[in-house]
Amino acid sequence: MSWTNSSDAGAPVKTLLALLLVAALAAVAVHSVTDGFRVFTTEDGRRLAIEEHPRHLPATTIQYEDGSTLPLAQALHEDGRATIAVFFYTRCNTICSVVGTELQQLQDRIRAEGLESQIRLLSISFDPDDRQPALAGYAKRMHADAGDWRFARVTDTQQRRELLDAFGITVVPAPLGEFQHNAAFHILTPDGRLAHIIDYDQPEVALAHALAAARRSSARHGAVS
Repeated sequence: MSWTNSSDAGAPVKTLLALLLVAALAAVAVHSVTDGFRVFTTEDGRRLAIEEHPRHLPATTIQYEDGSTLPLAQALHEDGRATIAVFFYTRCNTICSVVGTELQQLQDRIRAEGLESQIRLLSISFDPDDRQPALAGYAKRMHADAGDWRFARVTDTQQRRELLDAFGITVVPAPLGEFQHNAAFHILTPDGRLAHIIDYDQPEVALAHALAAARRSSARHGAVS
């Protein structure tokens, strides 16, 4: 006859309970970090937060490619359309070229679908050396129609830094005076808020969000009127 020690018999059960407790705690932690399993990175979380609660942009003065200067919030309000904005610099031959091509195609799409009254494009340079002539020359090379696609820069260093931070743009100086930077499509509303951030390889998604933002703005304006 064999006998089993009661403490030995309970060991597997205790081990199982401990593992279940660890798994439960891990699930709670993941649920918290991923905002209820909806996001899986910090950037995803930031984008989701912006989508659910569009953020007002910091006070920033921009200078267009034609030399005119005005606050960004005023520029968005006076234009009245939803804006698809990107950050770039005119000497960039890598990611900016890809984004530029996408914007060219978006410009054509906006025209083809008759959306000029609802959506416009805005490219903002973060390079202090991109002065008005450089922006104008770049706009010409991109075959941009000033009625639908504008180019701008931020002359004030502190304002430029705050604007980049608000958009989540990281710019790191590289050899030969170039920059390493991330890129995305940013949907801006006429009331001066950042409403969506979309990967730069998803122009169709950016266009859809911009159109939705334009229609919401029009509906609110109509309700107020």
